[in-house]
Amino acid sequence: MSTEIPYKIYLEESEMPKQWYNVRANMKKKPAPLLNPETKQPVTAEELETVFCKELVKQELDDTTPYIDIPQEILSFYQMYRPSPLVRAYCLEKKLGTPAKIYYKFEGNNTSGSHKLNSAIAQAYYAKQQGLKGVTTETGAGQWGTALSMACAYLDLDCQVYMVKVSYEQKPFRREVMRTYGANVTPSPSTKTAVGRKILEKFPNTNGSLGCAISEAVEAATTQEGYRYVLGSVLSQVLLHQSVIGLETKTAMDKYNIHPDIIIGCAGGGSNLGGLISPFMGEKLRGEADYRFIAVEPASCPSFTRGVYAYDFCDTGMVCPLQKMYTLGSGFMPAPNHAGGLRYHGMSAVLSELYDQGLMEAVTVEQTSVFNAAEQFARIEGILPAPESSHAIKIAIDEALRCKETGEEKTILFGLTGTGYFDMYAYEKFNDGKMSDYIPTDEELQKSIDALPKV
Repeated sequence: MSTEIPYKIYLEESEMPKQWYNVRANMKKKPAPLLNPETKQPVTAEELETVFCKELVKQELDDTTPYIDIPQEILSFYQMYRPSPLVRAYCLEKKLGTPAKIYYKFEGNNTSGSHKLNSAIAQAYYAKQQGLKGVTTETGAGQWGTALSMACAYLDLDCQVYMVKVSYEQKPFRREVMRTYGANVTPSPSTKTAVGRKILEKFPNTNGSLGCAISEAVEAATTQEGYRYVLGSVLSQVLLHQSVIGLETKTAMDKYNIHPDIIIGCAGGGSNLGGLISPFMGEKLRGEADYRFIAVEPASCPSFTRGVYAYDFCDTGMVCPLQKMYTLGSGFMPAPNHAGGLRYHGMSAVLSELYDQGLMEAVTVEQTSVFNAAEQFARIEGILPAPESSHAIKIAIDEALRCKETGEEKTILFGLTGTGYFDMYAYEKFNDGKMSDYIPTDEELQKSIDALPKV
């Protein structure tokens, strides 16, 4: 076994990024602007500031500044758990018998258990700087809600979380971690909000969705003085904050003269994938290097592979701005699969535009195959991965086995976005043979796609 590359590559604190990278600055064709759903005109900063923090609105609308300074207080918080390790999966390579070299960037080494903390602390910081009382948000698997509750506790902000009902029931311990950090957690859809009551009236037996929870959180923010809404994925500002993942990864790889051929990430709203690929995609956009990017999504919620590229509401209650993205329709109710963080009807506007330009690929996988890969990885590499992350693991293994067939010595990089220690209900279902695969029919998808707003 080669010892030239260590198992884990850690950066020195001095090598940590001091700026976030905005990949939009290098995109010749920018993502389409957010639209006011009533006027169908691009939303103004003033309109967005009724929902989001002022500084975050500025970041959301900035598609020309390539690098944005990270405030010192956020950098100090990052240093509690960053830099995160880049790991060479020697054991997995050996077990697979592949000539491929496999690396993963591990983002689960903090109490929230995932990459979500990178943006949570940034958004909470700007809320605190604005003098707000608190923030509201949604969460699927609970990792974003956990991360935000941690950040709010650190900065003494109130945190109100609307958690997708099926995840609220499947992941009670994730819910309790949020409460331990002081968050108020409500299963969504709920009777607390007008939009929640409306959704329950239309879908009385619904398991909920991220789109439902977003609607409730936005209403809660806009009806309480001193509150703003924050989002854990999809928005350009979130991909900006998550660029620390890719920047650290690229610095570590450059340090050892490693060039990844294939870069893989799971995709729900797009935050971790966008964060991981941003600096590499920047090189591709500038013509400096080439990479193959693969987005992996669940077959039960295939926004990229079976959605349409169109303007749509970001939420089920249709109260948010319209975003041009790959979408299944805001009214699409995903099956209650166990990768709660990937149960969103649309995809980041940035990633959608890159995908539409053919600069990245997308594939779908069924959840039983995902959990098979997750258990294989846990037994070989010693980390119990989150169901979301395991989508990337599945395709990384597939690509490594393809290299075994062809004899190609490719370098594969994937994002291990978090741990699965609060997902044992899902692992239990898989181990007991009670997990099923659900793939929506064309008719189901067409029904929600037909209801897209006319723009």
